[in-house]
Amino acid sequence: MSEQTFIYATYIAASKEQVWDALTNGDITEQYFFGTRVESHWTEGAEVNYYREGKVCDYGTVLKCDPYKHLSYTWINASDKYPRTSPTVVTFTFQPMGEAVKLTLKHENLLETDYIEDEDTFVGFNNGWPAILSNLKTFLETGKVLNLM
Repeated sequence: MSEQTFIYATYIAASKEQVWDALTNGDITEQYFFGTRVESHWTEGAEVNYYREGKVCDYGTVLKCDPYKHLSYTWINASDKYPRTSPTVVTFTFQPMGEAVKLTLKHENLLETDYIEDEDTFVGFNNGWPAILSNLKTFLETGKVLNLM
């Protein structure tokens, strides 16, 4: 299996500080990330843990943290059943665009099994990330989350 990369960009009518806070503040991630809370000190080498129902579901290590510009960390799914030669890497880049921020997600080192062709699910990075980032955008722009379930 060859490693692949998933890239997704969205434009959010919010400040770079608001977008950063939404990605790094567990109180906010719980609201738009389907009940998942992130916790980290957000310094290079720090642990990143995602909790769902009080249990770690995803975890990793901060690789680069430049607030409001760039955030990168390894991503390991606690229930991953596929052998990997290295962890996946998630990178967020921020680009101010007038009154908006272009937020680009790049998820690298993915396997073919990380992509799910079923469009009626949030399983697979290709289905999950767009739903999460759309929910983040809606939350920051309206104060509400999407009713996707």
